[in-house]
Amino acid sequence: MIKKTLYFGNPAYLRLRNAQLLIQFPEIVNNDTLPTDFKKLEERTVPIEDIGVVVLDNKQITITQGLIEALLDNNCAVISCDSRSMPVGLMLPLYGNTTQNERFRTQLDASLPLKKQLWQQTVKQKILNQARVLDRYSGKKYPCMTIWSNEVRSGDPDNLEGRAAAFYWKNLFPQHPGFVRDRVGEAPNNLLNYGYAILRAVIARSLVSSGLLPTLGIHHHNRYNAYCLADDIMEPYRPYVDECVILIMQEMEDCSDLNKTIKAKLLQIPAMDVVIDGKRSPLMVAATQTTASLYKCFTGELRRITYPEYPDK
Repeated sequence: MIKKTLYFGNPAYLRLRNAQLLIQFPEIVNNDTLPTDFKKLEERTVPIEDIGVVVLDNKQITITQGLIEALLDNNCAVISCDSRSMPVGLMLPLYGNTTQNERFRTQLDASLPLKKQLWQQTVKQKILNQARVLDRYSGKKYPCMTIWSNEVRSGDPDNLEGRAAAFYWKNLFPQHPGFVRDRVGEAPNNLLNYGYAILRAVIARSLVSSGLLPTLGIHHHNRYNAYCLADDIMEPYRPYVDECVILIMQEMEDCSDLNKTIKAKLLQIPAMDVVIDGKRSPLMVAATQTTASLYKCFTGELRRITYPEYPDK
């Protein structure tokens, strides 16, 4: 079953009651003129086991420790946003698998050649997925992307990922000539930043559920980054966020403001349909398949990570 992504953008009281997330609204709870029965009718509940991601996007949200504990016990990712409504914090459970210690040791013992091979697979699939997005929405064929994908070597010493990315961003948004992918750049960078933050949380959550350390990457190794492995594994998934942004831009003329309508569409990313292992699956479910296959690569049971693939037109 696909887990729910819950977004809270207004003041709210969030607490645990009978193994459910109880949602109450301050303007109702604190209004002494309203009858008690009416206040109870205005409460909302969601079973904890149905929740996969919670986004907190208001400074007047109150959440109890009991609820946080229950969410983490059920492997839920909790995202906190800043005053610009951009995700700035991610909370995940410390233990997501019954054989945690064994899996940590297997991951830590992975050899450098294996990591380089896994990064090669990751880059190849990322470039292929980027190529399919370009083909689908630009109306043109770019054989250079496929060529670069086929030429990626172990560890990508030629930085074909970077070369393909420069070409990809130059051609992805023809309505924005001269577009540069930059975290603090002009729109639609704001949409991409938000979408990638949601994707990162989904991938990190899946890594924890597979008993892996999100911190220890196969390629990324910034000592200040607590989610290096999540940043590695999310790479072939990024084009799905890019596609979501393209569709939003086709519907809306002005994307400079990250309004509630746009955020609602980006919050659907975990439920997006992707094709993985020849079958259609929600992105959140596919992410779990990917991280499970990564662990099997560390143990030697598999030689390839299972990533989603864009089908041909």
